[in-house]
Amino acid sequence: MQLWQKVTVLSSLILFPFAASAVPVTDEVDIGGAVRVNYGWKDYDNNSKLEFELFRADVNYKSKDGLFASAQYRWYENMDVVHHAYMGYQFDEAQSVQVGVTQVPFGLLPYAAHSFWFGATYYLGFEDDYDAGIHYKNEQDGWRYDLAYFVNDEIGDGSNYDRYSFDAATTADSPYEEAGQINARIEREFTSGEVTHKLGGSLQYSQLDYIANAATVAGEDTNGLAAAAHWQLDWKQWQLQLQYIHYDYDIDNSERIALSAFQYPFEIAAEADVATVNVAKSVDVDWGPITNLNFYNDYSQVMASGPGLDDSIQNVTGVAITAGKFYSYVDWIAGKNMWFVDGAGVGIDNGDTSWHSRLNINVGFYF
Repeated sequence: MQLWQKVTVLSSLILFPFAASAVPVTDEVDIGGAVRVNYGWKDYDNNSKLEFELFRADVNYKSKDGLFASAQYRWYENMDVVHHAYMGYQFDEAQSVQVGVTQVPFGLLPYAAHSFWFGATYYLGFEDDYDAGIHYKNEQDGWRYDLAYFVNDEIGDGSNYDRYSFDAATTADSPYEEAGQINARIEREFTSGEVTHKLGGSLQYSQLDYIANAATVAGEDTNGLAAAAHWQLDWKQWQLQLQYIHYDYDIDNSERIALSAFQYPFEIAAEADVATVNVAKSVDVDWGPITNLNFYNDYSQVMASGPGLDDSIQNVTGVAITAGKFYSYVDWIAGKNMWFVDGAGVGIDNGDTSWHSRLNINVGFYF
């Protein structure tokens, strides 16, 4: 992120509380945030430790005239990033538009997982992804329609790896960056007895610019296409999520493309199918300050075939714990050939595609 962008965001977060005094009393301004610590144990190294994970600041605004805005900035141990930052207008009860760094409407929303580190779709850029553009949403009579155009990723620079969302990365072997994306999503919510269904489909068409001055390989501007079918079922305190994605980046002379987030670039299969099967059970309890336990198992598999490619699997078994303003995760993460669990990437084969696992405990205070 450029210095002027950091200054702009930080200034907004600092000055917004004082500007709120001039806002009419009928408007709403909410300022909050979170502090989190994390413990991780891995079966593939001896670097287990308890450490500061994040401090974040949130600002949300809503006016009686339909205007709204939302921003979140995050400070991690080794980087600071914009999570989202957008303004918008609510035309009526059904229709709204957002402009800025906003969530890409694709697949199960808001998340295709229940665990702290999400599923394979997150690491492929198809879950909890935020880009810079305009997003129109229409919700009425059980239907939801989303249409969005994104000019570029949230930074506009594929060589900057300090980011929260997973986006195309500019590397010497994969010199591309996001340069335009169209998303369309439709979802139908309906109830049958005690069961609520959310059934939908998503399409994504993206353009990628070839960055010649960063390249050691020949190439040209290209594109990518992704489609998803998704279904969420809620019954009493149970939830089932099913999703199937096919994506294809048209990369000349390569079966791979690079993505980046959290300061690191890595490679994924340029074409693959991705299956997600998640189940969760929420349990209300009265254990002192603890009021709810949400047990889950999130399974995702990336199916890739071709030279230098192999399947990747991630399975997370865990529980989320609610205690007042504290929200915590305890996750056992098992991965086969999976980037987050000692894999070289996602859907690729660099010679070691074995299983690895890690225990992750995250404790957060949300205010």
